[in-house]
Amino acid sequence: MTDTADRLYERVLVLRCQAGDEAGFAELVERYQPRLRYFLRKMLGEVHGAEDVLQEVWLDVFRAVARLVDVGAFRAWLYRIARDRALRELRKRRPAHQPLDQDDLSDSAVEEAQFAAEDVERIHLALDELAPEPREVLVLRYVENMTYEEIAEVQACQIGTVRSRLHYAKRALRRVIERMNVHD
Repeated sequence: MTDTADRLYERVLVLRCQAGDEAGFAELVERYQPRLRYFLRKMLGEVHGAEDVLQEVWLDVFRAVARLVDVGAFRAWLYRIARDRALRELRKRRPAHQPLDQDDLSDSAVEEAQFAAEDVERIHLALDELAPEPREVLVLRYVENMTYEEIAEVQACQIGTVRSRLHYAKRALRRVIERMNVHD
């Protein structure tokens, strides 16, 4: 299916859900379940808690999908719900990670790194070492392939803020990978 056809089909699925079609909802769950699970695991830093939150997210979606006005915004809306649930869970637990330290926020110029396919596993492991905030923006952009506009909608912020968060998140990820390389 082409990207345009896929987006149109997704809109039809959302409309079916809004009309009470359980099969349409099941298909949306099937479409998003693996990606949403990965997103929540990276947000929460663990597998078990992510599964519980994932179920809560789908329950929230089921209850609220009829009120979604812009069916074309389903993906951003879904990830916004997932993000809100994950942040609630993190607040309950108390932060397991420290916020970015001042070195991560310095203004020195950093070159863009290009990652080869063989680095993929290392990058996924390094994501787990990041605090939830930078991890989230990296997963939304590079795993979920969301546009800056969609990320801004999910995070309820301006596009410039998304750009800034991505910049600092990539730097923090690069530092984690460099530390991993030193320990090899």
